Amino acid sequence: MSSVTPLLEVSSLSKHFGAVRALHDVSMKVHPGEVVALAGDNGAGKTTLIKAISGVFRPTSGEVKLKGEPVSFTTPQEARDKGIETIYQDLALADNLTIGGNIFLGREPMRRAFGFLPVLDRKKMADAARTTMAMLDFHVSRTEAPVSNFSGGQRQAVAIGRAVYWDAQVLIMDEPTAALGVPEQRKVISLIKQLKTQGRGVIFISHNLQDIFAVSDRIIVLRRGVMAGERKISETTHDEVVKLMVGG
Repeated sequence: MSSVTPLLEVSSLSKHFGAVRALHDVSMKVHPGEVVALAGDNGAGKTTLIKAISGVFRPTSGEVKLKGEPVSFTTPQEARDKGIETIYQDLALADNLTIGGNIFLGREPMRRAFGFLPVLDRKKMADAARTTMAMLDFHVSRTEAPVSNFSGGQRQAVAIGRAVYWDAQVLIMDEPTAALGVPEQRKVISLIKQLKTQGRGVIFISHNLQDIFAVSDRIIVLRRGVMAGERKISETTHDEVVKLMVGG
């Protein structure tokens, strides 16, 4: 795997808030088609790390590379434009809009009616919704329904679909299965597997070790802002991961 340029490479990343070291000297890589889990207790630095990668925070020191090129983002939109998409737990969907409306939120496609009148291109939005959801092997018949009608797993699919439509290469997923029942959790796990087959990289943050072991290739454990350990999922156990998290 080492011969392949990582999609994302984080080197010696630190973030200090005044005297508080929220993150210190953290390094990680994500390769194409790989899911890397981030685990650790609350306050371990997981959120700080993903915010430093995705343009919410400027790192105090260290470097982020995307496909081998150093990058530096001042806003999440800049990170998005380069192909790093973060899907937070609250999903940031507009409940009153359709799937297509959510995919194009803030970037609505227009067409000219009667040759001059700019109107929303609803057909393009509906087509994008259908093709994107089919790409995720997620078949939804009601493309015109507002997403407020959808279940938690379906809403998660819409958020992932939006990222895929805009060609995100690295998807950061923050607790994507947390508020879901078991069948819905399974759906999200299969969506993530779908992203792997497309050669995208996924950073998967979760408190649920069962989900982490079901879908991840590697796990990075943070504790109090530093790396407590990194393991291949195939070479570790739940017990070992818990020990790394609590430091015993």
